[in-house]
Amino acid sequence: MSFKSKTEQSTRSFVSKKWTFLLCLSCFCAGILFTNRMVAVPESKAIMRITAVEAEKLKLISEGCNLKAKGEKHVSKDIIGEVFKTHHAIQTLDKTISNLEMELAAARAAQESLHGGSSLSEDVSRVGSSRKRKYLMVIGINTAFSSRKRRDSVRATWMPQGEKRKKLEDEKGIIVRFVIGHSATSGGILDRAIEAEDKKHGDFLRLDHVEGYLELSAKTKIYFATAVALWDADFYVKVDDDVHVNIATLGETLVRHRKKPRVYIGCMKSGPVLSQKGVRYHEPEHWKFGETGNKYFRHATGQLYAISKDLASYISINRHVLHKYANEDVSLGSWFIGLDVEHIDDRRLCCGTPPDCEWKAQAGNICVASFDWTCSGICRSADRIKEVHRRCGEGETALWSATF
Repeated sequence: MSFKSKTEQSTRSFVSKKWTFLLCLSCFCAGILFTNRMVAVPESKAIMRITAVEAEKLKLISEGCNLKAKGEKHVSKDIIGEVFKTHHAIQTLDKTISNLEMELAAARAAQESLHGGSSLSEDVSRVGSSRKRKYLMVIGINTAFSSRKRRDSVRATWMPQGEKRKKLEDEKGIIVRFVIGHSATSGGILDRAIEAEDKKHGDFLRLDHVEGYLELSAKTKIYFATAVALWDADFYVKVDDDVHVNIATLGETLVRHRKKPRVYIGCMKSGPVLSQKGVRYHEPEHWKFGETGNKYFRHATGQLYAISKDLASYISINRHVLHKYANEDVSLGSWFIGLDVEHIDDRRLCCGTPPDCEWKAQAGNICVASFDWTCSGICRSADRIKEVHRRCGEGETALWSATF
């Protein structure tokens, strides 16, 4: 073979190797490009599919959360409703227990009165009929054997008489009675005088109690125990026989607190504890109130105050263990210490006599009760109460037009 032919053969071999390498490289690059495009498309679709699926799942989860939240709200409302129902049931049960205790106290007081042979038995005979209805209030007018003129002045002014008093009980649910016990010599001339007066007017509540100024705390306990035994009322009021009262205004005042449990209403005060012997309102147990010069705890002044039925029942049930201080208004206040009692201070229950009560009436703020602080009642009330009634009275039409 010639040299030329060898050269051409080697050149062809070189060219073919070079082109083969380039061809392979081109194919490799093309393969990579083709492979990337083929893989990228399915991958993007898969991502889109996954994203769509996850979005659907997230939507379902979100809806589920919303439903759960709504369900939780509904459940919370149901729980609140159940709590409210339970609280209402507890209140109802508490009221039922209080009523049962009152019935027990009433039966006990009636039985003791019957066994004691007091004239209270005449009122007890009417318990069956009177306790069938609910009264707004029982007003007990504290009086003494020597206060005949005061009683007559009250009858002539703010206390309805005869058929009007019966109408007051039937239509307005208001009981008004003079409250008195017996003399130390039962059946004596003092008792016979009260019996004759009661036969004429029929407006007494006789207590199984021996009268005496130093026994006012005991009389107060027996009054509430007896009244709650005879009449089922929302409120029980004690007032002195030398105080002027506007009954309709009193009723409207008490009605505002009718739905409250354990209410104690009056002109709240905190007077000094008087340790000096011989002075009026001397406190023999002054040492119980701390150092000399201390004041009493807050309590309603004794001229007029009102308590709700459950407090009257409490006094009736526990009257044998309730301590008596020298002053009956202090005693009453002490009986409620430690109890969950709402003290309501209403200054309309302790207005002064004219011109004080008259100015307030002209301003449209009619007083519930009027008296003179200097006399702890209306000074010379038998002579002056008519003037107080004329100038400070609410008018007879106010009572019969009032709705409680």
